Amino acid sequence: MSEQNHLYLVDASAYIFRAYHRLPPLTNPEGTPVGAVYGYTTMLWKLADDLHKANGPTHMAVILDKSSKSFRNDLYDQYKANRPPPPDDLVPQFPLIRDATRAFSLPVIEEENVEADDMIASYAVAAVEQGWKVTIVSSDKDLMQLIEPVDDSRIDMLDTMKNVRVGKQEVIEKFGVGPELVGDMLALMGDSADNIPGVKGIGPKTATKLLLEHGDLDGVLAAAQGMKKSKMRENLIEFTDDARLSRVLVTLKDDCPLPVALDDFKLQDIPHEPLAEFLSLHGFTSLLRKLGADAPETSGRAESTGSNTSGENNNGPGTHAPRAPEQPAIDPDAYVCITDEETLQKWVDEARAIGSVAFDTETTSLDPMRAELVGFSLATAPGKACYVPLAHGGTDLLDEKPQQIAMQDALTLLKPLLEDDAVLKIGQNIKYDINIMAQHDILIAPVDDTMVMSFALDAGQAMGGHGGHGMDALAKEHLDHDCISYKSVTGSGKSQIGFGQVPLDQATRYAAEDADVTLRLWQILKPRLSAEGGTKVYELVDRPVLSTLAQMEREGIKVDRERLAGLSAEFAEIMATREKEIHAIAGEPFTIGSPKQLGEVLFGKLGLKGGKKGKSGQYSTDVTVLERLAQDGHDIARKVLDWRQMSKLKSTYTDALQNDINPKTGRVHTSYSLVGAQTGRLSSNDPNLQNIPIRTEMGRQIRFAFVAEPGNVILAADYSQIELRLAAHMADVDTLRQAFADGEDIHNRTAQELFGEVNRDTRGRAKTINFAILYGISRWGLAGRLEVSADEAQDMISRYFERFPGINHYISDTLQSAKERLYTETLFGRKTHFPRINAKNQTERQGSERAAINAPIQGTSADIIKRAMTRMPQALAKAGLEKVRMLLQVHDELVFELPKSDVEAASAVIRQVMANAAEPAVKLTVPLEIDIGTGPSWGDAH
Repeated sequence: MSEQNHLYLVDASAYIFRAYHRLPPLTNPEGTPVGAVYGYTTMLWKLADDLHKANGPTHMAVILDKSSKSFRNDLYDQYKANRPPPPDDLVPQFPLIRDATRAFSLPVIEEENVEADDMIASYAVAAVEQGWKVTIVSSDKDLMQLIEPVDDSRIDMLDTMKNVRVGKQEVIEKFGVGPELVGDMLALMGDSADNIPGVKGIGPKTATKLLLEHGDLDGVLAAAQGMKKSKMRENLIEFTDDARLSRVLVTLKDDCPLPVALDDFKLQDIPHEPLAEFLSLHGFTSLLRKLGADAPETSGRAESTGSNTSGENNNGPGTHAPRAPEQPAIDPDAYVCITDEETLQKWVDEARAIGSVAFDTETTSLDPMRAELVGFSLATAPGKACYVPLAHGGTDLLDEKPQQIAMQDALTLLKPLLEDDAVLKIGQNIKYDINIMAQHDILIAPVDDTMVMSFALDAGQAMGGHGGHGMDALAKEHLDHDCISYKSVTGSGKSQIGFGQVPLDQATRYAAEDADVTLRLWQILKPRLSAEGGTKVYELVDRPVLSTLAQMEREGIKVDRERLAGLSAEFAEIMATREKEIHAIAGEPFTIGSPKQLGEVLFGKLGLKGGKKGKSGQYSTDVTVLERLAQDGHDIARKVLDWRQMSKLKSTYTDALQNDINPKTGRVHTSYSLVGAQTGRLSSNDPNLQNIPIRTEMGRQIRFAFVAEPGNVILAADYSQIELRLAAHMADVDTLRQAFADGEDIHNRTAQELFGEVNRDTRGRAKTINFAILYGISRWGLAGRLEVSADEAQDMISRYFERFPGINHYISDTLQSAKERLYTETLFGRKTHFPRINAKNQTERQGSERAAINAPIQGTSADIIKRAMTRMPQALAKAGLEKVRMLLQVHDELVFELPKSDVEAASAVIRQVMANAAEPAVKLTVPLEIDIGTGPSWGDAH
């Protein structure tokens, strides 16, 4: 032990949030979240062990923030205004973290109206004045101001994440200036995390340059008038007051009253009993064994959930969410069939008294725009469910119909319940039911959706081998129950009957089970949202957008049937021409659409090189094979590719879309799924309007068939390069952020950085590289896209990472985190699981790695546009633009129909909503730009 007193001040917030984000969700025996508590306890223990082996502390204290407000909020009311509140499942852990600290017999310091950094500064200065050495355990850049600008500093920092000491030289390496100028640098560049304004347009490199040239902040501001004309000069002059205010905000208050004397921080041996009691109370059995105490029985404690490894494998407690209430066995024979108004009213009254009800509809079709309501089911408690038939009986007018409530009478009783703001309506894929009831002038709200909850929690999971987030899979996964199948009550094939013809006893068992299972799933999944960090993305992104998507589906979009028919005829003519040409080259007719016959012609009869047979014994003729043959100069391969493209465009779009036109509305109504894409992107089905090709001229023609009604126009609003912008933010790439802030063409910037010049060829290559890198492309993949050698492609990738090292660090950090946690997260907390990312199989592993690199970026992009969609209807209505209708969402684009006279006003609202959609939950350091176009058709507007 050193003779000189050495005080260690632990910045607890860094430990807490690091523990929260890096560990799986854990709960103690009482069901309280303790993941952050366990991680914090483990890290504090490791710190003590490591320091004991080295030249450790004589004194130690842990510093916490007392509240989210301080004297800085009085100076500047926007200080930290954009910082989101702590996650719901972290809040109850703060008191337990204090308990953990005290269990180690360490003092906890937290004071009102000042921040933890201020208390650290005050104790550090006081200790140095008494001749002590001080080490601050943190990586917070603000605290680097305290490091003395001398080589033998009495104050240094310990970054336990990187396991490095931070002194004067490390600060200079990080910022380019010494510790004495860190505050000035922060004042110039600002801090988006704390909402410190700084000087607009000045990043770290510019701030460093200015300080080295002019000495300090005052010198920089004084010199601004004499600088040559530039945007930087204008900003320095315009935002001088912001810079001075920022300097005050970042300055640490080092003269706070000290609530505990320095001598009281003297380290004692860890007391066995208080720590053992704390570890035992929260089920930290592995830490108890480390302490040498007997681990208590774990019966009744939290256990491992489906995807998380067991607590023992993580050296921690169990990882299960709070237990759902005990549920009775599922008994379909116990369900009630309601055929009179008095009984239905009692169920409605009970649901309103409880404040929640599971709801499901039975209809004649999966298409909500063509379906007719047959009946509905309710569940008010597990095992307590009913079915209300409304349109049962034979299809013939003379058929005898069972007793049932008249539809309008039943809906009159149901409407107040479904529209009651005080009653939560729970559904499985409830968007379908919203659309069904909207046809009857009933707007269901508020809602919870078990399918969407499951996706927010388990996207990418194998779900125990049951697959997907549908009810049958979820019931098997979470309830170990096999639901009654639809076919078992309606039959299948030619003998299948409509649900309205199913006898009421069978219909009741089937329909009421849906509501019962939905309620049971909700009781299991809802607590998991908080316990496993899914609340933020579910409540801020997915749940709010449900009603908006339903409205968009009902709106639909008009298509020009004659235009589609004309394109079908044109595609058919091209196909016929290509068919003749292909047959002429082959020397015989054959079925071009048959992979077997095509392979035999190409590699058998014509003897083209490179043919490979699969397990089936036939040659592969997929697109990569045909493109390779075409590049080798074989005209038949190019013509087959043309034929396939025309065939797909015709069958999938121009023919099919004509059949998809709703006869009642004259419009096409797609259905959006929130659970169709692993990253959180919406998918479009029946018909799929998101994959209409736009890379080829013939594919682009299809968009011209999507038209506005007379007097209206189509408006398309598209996020410009949003994934690259998010990458610049998430990877903290200052050069890219600055380029976006300055409105530069990012592909031009990349071309200049990589190739030293900008022309059509280098810009095209730069564009390919910009996007390919974010998808984790390999040297071979990039070589194929750019038609260069693998070595050339690797050289481009290496140069890219040299110019933009932040991207390389982002990829490396993302992969490391994903391999440790088996999932990635978006900025909104959406988890995408990658259970095979550590697989021994190289193909599986590399596929997961590529997906993991892109998932946080693409997922954040999807989250942002969903937030924009949610806010759009209200924003348009507030602006008096009720006639503007949002029709489609296609990747990064929103499509509207509106009167010509509203274009200017609507464009301003749409641009504003989309540009600010991430806030206030997420504050981006890059601007989001929106491209807007209008025209009589989607093709004209895009």
